[in-house]
Amino acid sequence: MFNLIYILQESLGLSPDNQIRLLNTFVIVITLWLLHWLISRILWRQVQSQRNQYIWSRVLKYVTIVFTILLAGKVWFISFQSIATFFALLSTGLVIVLKEPITNLFGGIFLFIQRPFSIGDRIEIAGHAGDVIDIRISQFTLLEIGNWVYKEQSTGRVIHIPNGRLFKNTLANYSKGFQHIWNEISILITFESDWKKAKIILQNIANKHSKHLSKPAEKRIKKASKRYMIFYSKLTPIVYCRVEDSGPVLTIRYLCEPRNRRESEHAVWENVLEEFNQHSDISFAYPTVRYYKNNEKTAL
Repeated sequence: MFNLIYILQESLGLSPDNQIRLLNTFVIVITLWLLHWLISRILWRQVQSQRNQYIWSRVLKYVTIVFTILLAGKVWFISFQSIATFFALLSTGLVIVLKEPITNLFGGIFLFIQRPFSIGDRIEIAGHAGDVIDIRISQFTLLEIGNWVYKEQSTGRVIHIPNGRLFKNTLANYSKGFQHIWNEISILITFESDWKKAKIILQNIANKHSKHLSKPAEKRIKKASKRYMIFYSKLTPIVYCRVEDSGPVLTIRYLCEPRNRRESEHAVWENVLEEFNQHSDISFAYPTVRYYKNNEKTAL
């Protein structure tokens, strides 16, 4: 035993006292994580709900980490003249060696204090969009939406994002505020079509699919306005008109739930096709070239 202490002192420069403290630290870490493993097994058998299993596992992990730091710190505080010296040396080394992990750690603290999003929220950050399915002290996890999939449907990919990105990138949250988003559908018709009739038809379709969301959205805006400067003068669906080269463009603007965007657009388009099919004086347009010859107008 004394030979081992002598060898460690000669090769690593560790004094006998520091070797004992290192051994005590090792014992503390092994003991606490064995307890963590044992308690986790017991909870896993007693708790049936997957959601509760997830919550308890996260809480138990964070408690174990905190106790490990506290007990290990208590062992090493003795070898320093003051706690201030200890933290000065520790912080200097960590900043140099562990810059990214420390940034992610503070990002995790920011997440738990400010709560810019929660599990279940739909967010977009650093070019990635998805539903938050896990939040940890160093990273959070998204179930990706969009990318190659149309209208923000799930791709099935799981994306792990370091918490440090919160300090470097803009965060968009679909689920905060008044919990609805505006969606727009543009429909191009020919110049020969009865655009006024088409606008009335589209307004009726928009009302059918979205008007019932206006009242709940209004209540949520009033609630959200206590925290955010959110103001909308009109929440009911509306149809806007503009003109392009190939004909009038009628744009339906309506409220929908973030996770229901594709389904709502699908339902609106089905109604549009059914209604336009019943009116011979309304036709969809496509890019055309027109020219005049001997006072005769011809379309190519």
